[in-house]
Amino acid sequence: MAVLREIVFRCERAPALARFWAEALDGYQVRPYDDAEIERLAGLGRTPDTDPNVALDGPGPILFFSEVTDQKSTGNRVHLDVIAINRRAEIDRLVSHGASVVHEFDTWTVMCDPEGNEFCVADPR
Repeated sequence: MAVLREIVFRCERAPALARFWAEALDGYQVRPYDDAEIERLAGLGRTPDTDPNVALDGPGPILFFSEVTDQKSTGNRVHLDVIAINRRAEIDRLVSHGASVVHEFDTWTVMCDPEGNEFCVADPR
């Protein structure tokens, strides 16, 4: 039987999108860079701010952001649903971090992250 390890986002700017989701989700943070990883990135002419592959660690599965050059042409094939006790306040907070509202329903709101990936913010059941 398989066990979920991580959810991968194909994106244009991994560090920026990872930071957005670290702000959006309770308990998640960008995986810290140790000296060996910083040295490895430097050898590639990169820094943590230009890393094309960024991981978020938190209470659930790892969220992994990987830069790709192909453009998204239709809706995402996977999206996240999150719940919020105060949905309106959470929507406002996420918009302040770069998200946008797509459509509001009675108990959930469809939003887009800064790169246009859809996700939903729902009321608790």
